[in-house]
Amino acid sequence: MFHIQANSGEPIYRQLVEQIRRMIAGGQLRPGDELPSVRELASEHAINPMTISKAYSLLETEGLLLRQRGRPMAVAAQTQVSHSDAARLQQLQPQLQALIQASQQLQLSQEQVQQELLRLWPQQ
Repeated sequence: MFHIQANSGEPIYRQLVEQIRRMIAGGQLRPGDELPSVRELASEHAINPMTISKAYSLLETEGLLLRQRGRPMAVAAQTQVSHSDAARLQQLQPQLQALIQASQQLQLSQEQVQQELLRLWPQQ
């Protein structure tokens, strides 16, 4: 469900937060859907349970997740996320800017990067 990159420069809890936000905005996670438990996710990805708990708590504070006593966290029924294409594309802006910067530093052309993106797209 989640793709965690331990050696990424981005903290693991931020990776989780951003992925869950995108999955809610994109409709992959719908109101009422339950997320994996903290223990389950920590075990699956070999990460500290407190890291997952921090991510879930941040999303709960934002109103995206709902804590259910004795049950896993769930997507809140009244999420305030816009599902428009423009809003979802806005969430990609930081990653796109980072891709552009890295491509320029590597002296790769826009066409080269586009070709590589198209080559990788079906694998995702």
